[in-house]
Amino acid sequence: MKIGVAGITSRRGLIAACVLAGLAFAGVSAYWLGGGMSSRRFVEYAMTQPRDMPTAIAAAPDGTIWFTMDLARAMGRVRNGRLERLPTTNDNIEPIGLGVTADGSAWYTDSGARGISRMTSSGAIDSFPLDTPIVRLGRLAVAPDGAVWFAEATGYSITRLKDGKIARHVFNSPRGEPYGVAVAPDGTAWATLKSGDQLIRIAPDGEMTAFEVPRHAAMPSDTAVGPDGAIWFIESRENRVARFKNGAFEEFKVAGESPVLTGLAVTPNGDVWFAMLRSGSLGRLRDGRIESFKLPRDGARPASLAVDHDGNVWYADISGYVGMLSARYARE
Repeated sequence: MKIGVAGITSRRGLIAACVLAGLAFAGVSAYWLGGGMSSRRFVEYAMTQPRDMPTAIAAAPDGTIWFTMDLARAMGRVRNGRLERLPTTNDNIEPIGLGVTADGSAWYTDSGARGISRMTSSGAIDSFPLDTPIVRLGRLAVAPDGAVWFAEATGYSITRLKDGKIARHVFNSPRGEPYGVAVAPDGTAWATLKSGDQLIRIAPDGEMTAFEVPRHAAMPSDTAVGPDGAIWFIESRENRVARFKNGAFEEFKVAGESPVLTGLAVTPNGDVWFAMLRSGSLGRLRDGRIESFKLPRDGARPASLAVDHDGNVWYADISGYVGMLSARYARE
């Protein structure tokens, strides 16, 4: 259904506790699930600590998969087929923002440090504190020029960090709660306002434009830029995936009772991937048709998605796993 004009959900309550020391390598490699063609679709890595809760996930250009863990004093990654835990300086709280740069460093929202932090491939950390006594942050994206954009609810802004300098883009909506952030190849930033039911565009010159989403109280959340320039986002309260292009909206309803849509990734061929946390599945939207891919475990809870350069679809599962749907089956 096409609608002629221009919503987010947060995942409060991701609870885990973990105190880490040193760099630990997992003793268990990923396992292929046997028993037929459909079961060979997934490979999963179980966390080595029982309370580790993968939250956000991102794919680096070299194929390394980074992920954050809620209330854990560590970052995680999968590199060369092995799971690694890298220590951080503090417990993080709802680290739902994560992005990687061309050199393989991982930027992440770090509420424990009241700011944004960067971890290099060697495990070194730099932190950039914000100037508010309380910090509440949403998603994060790395722009082509290396700038880091993130949703800053406590600053009532979509915020840019580059060369150590913070620049806030404060929106005018009386409601707000920014959440999703994405950056187009030309440097244009896009964001969603959860309670404001708006899609925000920030041009490279800083000019801001707000678009009202089609449905009142739709709660738009994650957002991504497609290869054709279309802006995709989740209408979490409506269980819909929506697209904004050329000034018009188009929506796609996801079947099921309250599947809880979260995470969003668009592949170079235009496939739109999202997680269905409550139903333990991944969803794919292609040519207007939605298909679901059930994860291999009962109780699976995928919360974020990323697609690597080979086309494998990775997910952070808050039940204690990082997993991958292989490119071969993702493309079918």
